This record gives sequence, structure tokens and C-alpha cells, in this order.
Amino acid sequence: MSLVSAAPSEYTAPGVEEFWQPIIGDGAWAITRPIFLVVLSTGLVIWFLLATTRKKALVPGRGQMATEAVYGMVRNGIAKDLIGSKEFLKFVPLLFSLFMIILVNNFFGVIPPMSYPTFSRIGFPIALSLIVWVVFHVVGMKKHGFFGYWKSLVPSGLPKGMILPIFFLELITDLFTRPVTLALRLFGNMFAGHILIVLFITGGWYMLTSGGILVIAGGVTWVFAVVMTLFEMLVEFLQAYVFTLLSALYIGGALADDH
Repeated sequence: MSLVSAAPSEYTAPGVEEFWQPIIGDGAWAITRPIFLVVLSTGLVIWFLLATTRKKALVPGRGQMATEAVYGMVRNGIAKDLIGSKEFLKFVPLLFSLFMIILVNNFFGVIPPMSYPTFSRIGFPIALSLIVWVVFHVVGMKKHGFFGYWKSLVPSGLPKGMILPIFFLELITDLFTRPVTLALRLFGNMFAGHILIVLFITGGWYMLTSGGILVIAGGVTWVFAVVMTLFEMLVEFLQAYVFTLLSALYIGGALADDH
């Protein structure tokens, strides 16, 4: 007897309903789980940073070491390298905040009882991407002037017939492609990872409780669920890092003398 023919017909695979879970109220004004988790993550980040830096010591404790390690990575490994040693410092608070908020909300996806990656809801990645989009355009125009900033989208030395097409291509990239891909990359990874983990866990449990040969398949499925969870933790860290890195890259590009 095949596993397909033995599979219970009552099981319903997880879908988009997993991402709409109101806590208070219903409809457009409901307080949903992702909204609650964003507020919770903000409070946790503020509390953790204050708790680990209030009493700074020459020989740091574990909390202070963790904070300094993350801050040093964002400050020196991202901001300084990609924006430049002259202007990077004023953007470190923004980049550090982005990294911490994204990392905590991503890790919520594998930490019970939250078990929900906030940025699997597209609105949150869009909001952060728009913040970055506004920042790198504003600082670019402030440094180069309004017309100088947009004029510099076209490299010097191009044939006259190529200037207009290249300008529009670069304009689309700066105004549309960068913020959209920045948001979709984070959203897509968190959405897909959450769906896969929920599928492995619920499907495995359903087979484990169905009896017969499906118990073996359910056990194997749960092993894969553990492996997927560990892999998802790596993806969650990398997505926070990549989002912060690309944000710094866009800001550095807007400030570059040859922008």
C-alpha cells in the first residue's frame, strides 16, 4: 500500500490564512499577531540594549559582549566599509536599528510561543524599504544637489543616443527596482520558510497520529522539520544582514563622488 493511498484525506495544508491571525478585533483595524510582535520586538530591543550598556565595564559580561559584537559588525563590517570612513558614523544608528529589529522579528519565526516571522507580512518589509529609499535619495540630493544627483545617474562619456535610454533605466532602478527587490527578498524568504516549517510540523503530526505505516513517515517528516528549523535560523540571520548591507550600499552609492 502506497503512502499516497494511505494518507488521510482530512488533512489541510497550511496556506495564506496562517498569516492573518487577529488577536483583538477583526477586519482592517484588527490587532494581528504581526502587529503585536513588531511592538514586542521594539520593546525587547530597547530593553536589551539599555540593560547591556547601562553599566559598561572594562571586562564586559556576556550581554555587553553580544551587544558590542553586533554593533561592531554593523559599524565596521557594513557601514564603514560600504559608506566610507568620512560619513558612515551618522548612518550607524539607522543600520544598527534595522539589523536588530529585522533579526529579532525573523527569529520570532522559530521561537515559541511566537512562532511567526513578522516580515512574512509584506507590509513590514515595504515600510522598512521605503525608509531606506527616502534616506539614500535625500542624502544624495543634499550632497550633490537636486539636479546634480539625478544627472549623475548617467555615466560620463556615453554617446548622445545612449544618454536618454540609460537615464531612464537608471531612474527605474533607483525609484522602483531597489526598494521593491529589497522588500521582496526579505518577505519571500520569511514567507516561504514559515510555510515550509508549518507544513512539515503539522503534516508530520497528522501522520504520527494516524497510525499504521504513516507513523514512520511522520517521524521522518519531523526530523526534516528540525533540520528545516535550523536552516531557517541561518536564513533569518542572513536576511537581516543582507537587508542592512544593501541599505548601506545604496546610501554609500548616493554619497559617492561619482554617483
